[in-house]
Amino acid sequence: MADAGQVKSPAFELEPGATGFAVMRNRQFRWLYISNTAFFFAMNGQMIVRSYLAFDITNRNAFALGLINLAVAIPMLIVSPFGGVVADRVEKRRLILIGQAVLVLNELAVLVLLLAGALEFWHLFVVVFVMGCTFPFVMPARQAIVVSIVGRRGLGNAMALQMGAMNAARVVAPALAGFLIWIVDVKVTYAAAVAVYGIALAAMSRIDRSPPPERERPTSVYHDILEGFRYVAGDPPVRVLMLIGILPMLLAMPFQALLVVFAVDVWDVGSRGLGVLQGAAGLGGMAGAFFLAWRAEPERKLRLMMASLLGFGSSLFLFALSPWFALGLLMVLIADVFASIFQTVNNTIIQMVIPDAVRGRVMSLMMMTFGLTPLGTVPISALAQKWGAPFAVGAAALVMLALSLLIYALSRSFRDVDRISREAALSEGEPMMPSPATPVGAPGSM
Repeated sequence: MADAGQVKSPAFELEPGATGFAVMRNRQFRWLYISNTAFFFAMNGQMIVRSYLAFDITNRNAFALGLINLAVAIPMLIVSPFGGVVADRVEKRRLILIGQAVLVLNELAVLVLLLAGALEFWHLFVVVFVMGCTFPFVMPARQAIVVSIVGRRGLGNAMALQMGAMNAARVVAPALAGFLIWIVDVKVTYAAAVAVYGIALAAMSRIDRSPPPERERPTSVYHDILEGFRYVAGDPPVRVLMLIGILPMLLAMPFQALLVVFAVDVWDVGSRGLGVLQGAAGLGGMAGAFFLAWRAEPERKLRLMMASLLGFGSSLFLFALSPWFALGLLMVLIADVFASIFQTVNNTIIQMVIPDAVRGRVMSLMMMTFGLTPLGTVPISALAQKWGAPFAVGAAALVMLALSLLIYALSRSFRDVDRISREAALSEGEPMMPSPATPVGAPGSM
């Protein structure tokens, strides 16, 4: 069994400078990719079907949609730290299989009730609550298992492909679910989504076991949770990478909640224009991710990360100022290309530099940051109500740009991420210790 913090060398070694979808030559990763893609498609499709059912069952009560989303969000936020601890303690493949089996049984229960004509709103509420409790165990393990399959050298390629699949699912799955509801009915659509979850489960079962790092001594769950927080707080490169990764989540990504305002009030293109805007955002995310997957692993990751972050903020600012729908459409497409590149590179570097012993916990903390986007919609919506959507989005973009440049200027650890990530890639199969370097709180340790 591997020592704590060690990444076992994968059976398939990605050659330095490999281009294209090189990581797809790894048979284990192909099964993981099939499983993840099926999982993302089922998850995004089910969101639409479940919202349709909740709206229909409650006689078109829009508040029911909010309750359904709340039933997922709250347990995800509370349970996430525990999910990361479990992902670090147990065999990750088994954890994912158990979690996915729970999700399949969960959805099968709804399908049986739906086919029997006995489905009620509280059934849906319970099901999504169980889902919200399950995701925090499955998602960190899904992220953490990647490095054990492809190694640190293949991480960039693998993460880009997974990000592309996620964005494809975000665009295609809801549209496909809506189309199936229209041409067939909701029961068949729900059954199809459950079947896709089954495909994800079957593909994951083909992956080899991924033993957890050996633990030096038994510790409590709460000790491990605190250790995860302490690791992030005490490791300057990881801390600053997570900090700069939070900026778009909190300040920029909430602009998506205001797309309807731009479509209806600013450009007067209605619901059809809103759909086109959302589709362009998803396509931009796909394009950015697959661009990264196709090219060789970048040596100068910091330059690419900063360029994409500044490109995201600048194109979002131009989107806010766009007087015409066509220009706004182009800007939202470009903005999401840059956003996808930034997020992929940022996540890849974090995965490269963290030790295996805390990988699941760090992934769970990263997962929690995604909950900041809904929180960010509150101030940006308030600004939009008082000053208009263009002002709100433009101001958020400028604040993100300013804070990004400030972090770059003040953080020596951030400016040094290229060296740190190179050393991590060269340490394949060797213990990865937390970044030594500058003590927390010392000048330049941000």
